[in-house]
Amino acid sequence: MEHLRGVLSEVGGDGTGVDRRRVRPGVNTYIVPSFDRTALQFSLPVRVERDLVTTGKGTAGLDGVAAVAIEAIKEAARDPSATDLDPLAGRGTGFPDRYTAPVEPYTLIASPSAIGVGLFSAGDNNRAVPDGFELTVTGALPPADADDPGAVRVVAGRLDRFVRAIGEVVQGLSDPVLCAGRTASLDQKGLRRALPSLGLVSFVGDGTLPAREYTRHRCHYRVAGPRRDSHIAFRCPAGLAPIEIELPASGEGITGLGLSRGEVFAIAGSNAEGKSTLLSAILSGVDDHLPGDGRERVVTVPGGVFAEAGTGIHHAADLSLFFDHLPTSLRGTPGSASGPGSGSTSMAEEMVRAVRRQVPILAFDEDRSAVNLLVPSCLSAPGVVPLSTLLATRRECLGTTTILFTAGALDLLTAEADRILVLEGFHAKAMDRSKFRERLVASLRPVLERLSGS
Repeated sequence: MEHLRGVLSEVGGDGTGVDRRRVRPGVNTYIVPSFDRTALQFSLPVRVERDLVTTGKGTAGLDGVAAVAIEAIKEAARDPSATDLDPLAGRGTGFPDRYTAPVEPYTLIASPSAIGVGLFSAGDNNRAVPDGFELTVTGALPPADADDPGAVRVVAGRLDRFVRAIGEVVQGLSDPVLCAGRTASLDQKGLRRALPSLGLVSFVGDGTLPAREYTRHRCHYRVAGPRRDSHIAFRCPAGLAPIEIELPASGEGITGLGLSRGEVFAIAGSNAEGKSTLLSAILSGVDDHLPGDGRERVVTVPGGVFAEAGTGIHHAADLSLFFDHLPTSLRGTPGSASGPGSGSTSMAEEMVRAVRRQVPILAFDEDRSAVNLLVPSCLSAPGVVPLSTLLATRRECLGTTTILFTAGALDLLTAEADRILVLEGFHAKAMDRSKFRERLVASLRPVLERLSGS
């Protein structure tokens, strides 16, 4: 750090260099040894000049431009022959695997949540502005002796070549490539704003590729990248009334599935058919995705709630939608319960809170749910009202919140859905509710006969 000022003075040129307006020593600008002295870790605010003003668009959608440029830098740095970009990937250090996060692909443009914060991605610290790019780049160099003037000059030279190489990548991108990111951003943001006026809470475009591939840096479904091997694209079946919309920026007309405000929608099917994957893709529609992510045609309004079974302590929790009488472990009233929660009471509190707030979407996955809160059992205690019973007898109490769920064995709940999407061989099919009920009755009849006979 003692040599920081001198090193920075030798870095950059020709439209690319250290952004001295944003230098904050020890915060976003530093060169320090790693804890085991096997590398020099650094962070630099960098500016790359380029005219990005587009007539009629102003600065809107520039986050998509920044995302495209950042991914191009990372792609170039992953090539071992691009030695000037080695510092971004930590090549040449004692343990380069520690420094792979800066070159990890990231196919989101923007997100309302703090996800993927440790990755090199578009955001407040990495953005496109009308006259160029303002980036904060991190990485690692081989260790050097700060007391050796020659070693300090080597560090300065490597950082100079590194920053210039970043500029060459960015300035070498064609306008159409950058504009594709901008259009993707504008299309998704514009459609998301328009969904309420269409009576929708989500849209899943035909051709969507929902399957994800996880890495140690992207282990959450919202930031995970597209699966690299082939998988089946989503197509809205005719029985689910596909709709056609025009994307606001590109003007492209696309078809797909629209989820209506206030409906109950089931994603049903047998084991391992992609139900949870499709649900996750819909929930990921609150984020903006780059072309090639596979979910760039999935757009969902913000503010939805995902409910699941859990444990914890209730403090004046409202469980009244699902419990007329409290379990013995709780004290108070169904409208103000306190005490240790079970999986079902914890999920009930989440769902009641969501309904009371009239959130746009209340989603849950059968695999992560308290099933005894969703469908009845012959062993259910008096006063327990599962969701399927609520839908059958008092649906109006759920208001205008859309209920979206996956189901493999929740037949009594699926029978109350307004629309049922069935995944078979990963292909989406529609099933009419009356047909589903007929199939359910037919499947139960031999079971009842067998149990009665025994």
